[in-house]
Amino acid sequence: MAADRKAAHRKPRQRLFTGPAARTAATLALAGAATATALEGSAQADPQLTTAQVRAKVDRLYHDAEVATEKYNGAKEQSAASEKSLDALRDEAARRTARLNTARDALGSWATAQYRSAGIDPAVRLALSSDPDEYLERASFEDRAGDRQAGAINGVRRQIGDIAQLRARAQDELAVLASRRAELKKQKDTVRTKLADARKLLATLTADQRAAYERSADAAHGGGAVRADRSTPRGPVAAPNARAAQAVDFAYGALGKPYVWGATGPASFDCSGLTQAAWRAAGVSLPRTTYTQINAGQRVPRSELAPGDLVFFYPGVTHVGLYIGGGQMIHAPRPGAPVRIAPISEMPFAGATRVA
Repeated sequence: MAADRKAAHRKPRQRLFTGPAARTAATLALAGAATATALEGSAQADPQLTTAQVRAKVDRLYHDAEVATEKYNGAKEQSAASEKSLDALRDEAARRTARLNTARDALGSWATAQYRSAGIDPAVRLALSSDPDEYLERASFEDRAGDRQAGAINGVRRQIGDIAQLRARAQDELAVLASRRAELKKQKDTVRTKLADARKLLATLTADQRAAYERSADAAHGGGAVRADRSTPRGPVAAPNARAAQAVDFAYGALGKPYVWGATGPASFDCSGLTQAAWRAAGVSLPRTTYTQINAGQRVPRSELAPGDLVFFYPGVTHVGLYIGGGQMIHAPRPGAPVRIAPISEMPFAGATRVA
C-alpha cells in the first residue's frame, strides 16, 4: 500500500512528441518565433518623421551639399589652373623643340660640309696659300668657325636638357591635374547624393506638408522679402565707393534668378558664384570659393558693415552673401530658393570682408 501511495504521488513523466505530432509542434514553434521577431522589429522601427523633422533633415542635407559645392568650386578652379599650367608647359616645350630642330639642321649641314671636305686638312689648305695676308685671315676665320660650331653644339645640348626639364615638369603637373580631377569628381558625387537624398525626403511629404515646408523654409531664409525680384524698389545705395555700389546694383539685378550649384551666372548662381559675379561687374576679380573670398579684402566687424561687403556664415565659412545695408543681404540660398533678400541674422555669422 505504501508503495502504491508513493507511486500515486509520483510526478508523471513527460513524453516527447514523435512522428506527425513532433512536426506540428516544430512548425508552431517556428511560426511563434517568427511572429515574435516581426513584432519586435516593428516595435523598434523608426516612427514616421514629422514635417519639422523632415525639414531639419532636408536643411542639413542642403547645408552639406553647399559645403561640398564650395569644395567642388575650389577643385574646379585648381583643375583649371593645372590645365592652364600644363598647356603653357607643353606650348613652351613645342617652341623649344622647334628651335632645337632648327639648330640640329644647321649642325647637320655643317657636319655634311665637313665630311665632304675632310680629305684636305684646314692647316694644309692654309699652307698652300701663297699670300701671307690671306693665310692669316683664313686662319683667323677657321678658328672663329671652330669656336662657333663648338658653341652651337653646346647650345644644342643645353636645349635638349631644357626640354627634358620642361617635359618632366609637365609630367608632374599632369599628375597634379589627375589628383584634382579626382577630387572634383568626388565633390560632384557628394553634392548630387546630398541633393538626391533631400528630394527623396521631400517626396515623403503630402502636398499640404510640402507647401507648409516651403512656407517655413522661405520664412527662415528671408522673411517677407522672399518674393523680391529684379523689379524690387531699391532706393539709394549708400555704398562706400562706386565699385561697391556697382556690385550691389548687380546683385539687385540677379534677384529671382535660380540657385544652381557650381553656377556663376548670368542665368543662375550658387552663393559664391553670385558674389564673384557681382564684384566682377564692378571690375574686381574675386576668387571662386567662400573660404578664399573671405581673405580677398579687409576684415570688418559686424557693427561696421557697409553695402557691398561680403558676409559669411557657418563654421568653416560655407555660405556668403552681399550686404546691402539695414541688416539685409542679397544671396543665393539653396536649391529651389532663388536669389533673394534676407536678414543676415538668419544664419550663424562667421565674418565679413570689405573688398574695395
